[in-house]
Amino acid sequence: MTTPAAPARRVPDAVHRRRWAILGVLMTSLLVVVLDNSILNIALKTISTPAPTGLGATQSELEWAVNAYTLVFAGLLFTAGLLGDRLGRKKVLIGGLAVFGAGSALAAFSGSPAELIGYRAVMGLGAAFVMPATLAVLMNVFERDEQPKAIGIWTGGVGVAIALGPITGGALLEHFWWGSVFLVNVPVVLLVVALLLWLVPDSRDPAPGRIDPAGVVLSVTGLVLLVYGVIRAGRLADFTDPTALAAIGAGLVVLAVFVVVEKRSDHPSVDVTYFGNRVFSAAIAATALVFFALMGVTFFSVFYLQSVRGHAPLQTGLLLLPMAAAQMIFAPRTRLLVDRFGHRATTTGGLVLLAATLAAFALLDADTPLWFFALVLFLMGVGTTHVMTPVNVVVMQTLPREKAGSASALSNTFRQVGGALGVAVLGSVLSAAYRTDVEDELAPLPAGARHAAGESIEATLAAADRLGARGEALVTAADAAFLHAMHVTALCGAGIAVVGAVVTALFLPGRTPAADGKERDRELVRAADR
Repeated sequence: MTTPAAPARRVPDAVHRRRWAILGVLMTSLLVVVLDNSILNIALKTISTPAPTGLGATQSELEWAVNAYTLVFAGLLFTAGLLGDRLGRKKVLIGGLAVFGAGSALAAFSGSPAELIGYRAVMGLGAAFVMPATLAVLMNVFERDEQPKAIGIWTGGVGVAIALGPITGGALLEHFWWGSVFLVNVPVVLLVVALLLWLVPDSRDPAPGRIDPAGVVLSVTGLVLLVYGVIRAGRLADFTDPTALAAIGAGLVVLAVFVVVEKRSDHPSVDVTYFGNRVFSAAIAATALVFFALMGVTFFSVFYLQSVRGHAPLQTGLLLLPMAAAQMIFAPRTRLLVDRFGHRATTTGGLVLLAATLAAFALLDADTPLWFFALVLFLMGVGTTHVMTPVNVVVMQTLPREKAGSASALSNTFRQVGGALGVAVLGSVLSAAYRTDVEDELAPLPAGARHAAGESIEATLAAADRLGARGEALVTAADAAFLHAMHVTALCGAGIAVVGAVVTALFLPGRTPAADGKERDRELVRAADR
């Protein structure tokens, strides 16, 4: 009797032996990119205060500080994935980190909101080359049967970054100026680059696609116009404003042209044929809808905690910790639930839980016990984790290993687009609802100051401070208006999460009876092809 030959390993033995160390480096690369956004959330209130404490940024400028990063990130992700496939993922990853570090250093010393927005765009450019490369390298150093576990741990790394971001940002703001939340990225980038050079192997697609400059220009232009129109409408509390409508309409037209161009191109930025696969499409849609709801709602959490509840930045960071803790705890274990119940049940259940927790924000007021707020955030983290880990596995395993960069870029593109639109749309809902409620209370202010004071709770509180004792009533009115606006926005976010649950319930594959990992993979592919 002869012993069957061992199956040929696609990953070289030397690489395979250090695969978990490589995963640690990839997670650290990802951590610095995600860390920046979670740190920025804590710093938003400080940046909105007048100089010298902050930059005096308005609500719309704060939204652009978030969205300048995410729009450039989203618009270039697919091109970055293709460049990684063509030039080598390791090279692209190191180059992206270098640009991200330089942008961080420049952002730290911004002299105005406009400069900060511009340097945030530079950071988004660098981050666009980091995110898809980390997941693409992961897919190339792990065999298929270990990929779900590795992706779960990789997703948990996002939770670590989300946890460290608010605490790090709060601690920095307690002792240093607001720019320190960006400057802290620089030493982390230097450490990560050294580890990449030492440990991580390079890989590339043997048959990469060509770069599509027209697609890049059209996608970024369309998204910027669309988001600009939405933010302007929210700032004015008037969604019939001609300028806002023109920008939104132009953005939609440009994005429609983008889809047509991509369908006809022989080297598209986004291969729209992937979306003929209903499982792939459902997973991508779930990713976008989760981040639309989540980013839009968490945008206002910092203002609720700092402006309404009066907590310091470090206290705010600690209060946001439960959501990150849930992601760290459950992300590596989500695959066990998928094994037992399937992608459909796990993901749909996660979205339903996310919708419930977003709706629970409508129960918050100025005196709600903090344990209730912490519980809501913890459950939100549980729900999010049970969506993102399964859909990442579905997306990455639906396409061939050689297209790992493209698959990762597509997933992250829609995640960032969903997040950017969530901040823009739900941020505009928040602004419009707030201005409508507080407008009548601004009568004590000079006529020329009323519009600016109604843009955000921070602007109103600054105006109330200038009124002295007469401003106490305005502070009370601002808190009440913000809470009502937050409730409306949260319910809108919950509705978006429900839409995502319907999509996954209809189109993601269910539980597979086979216990063998490879058989489960084959079943997933068969379901994807149906």
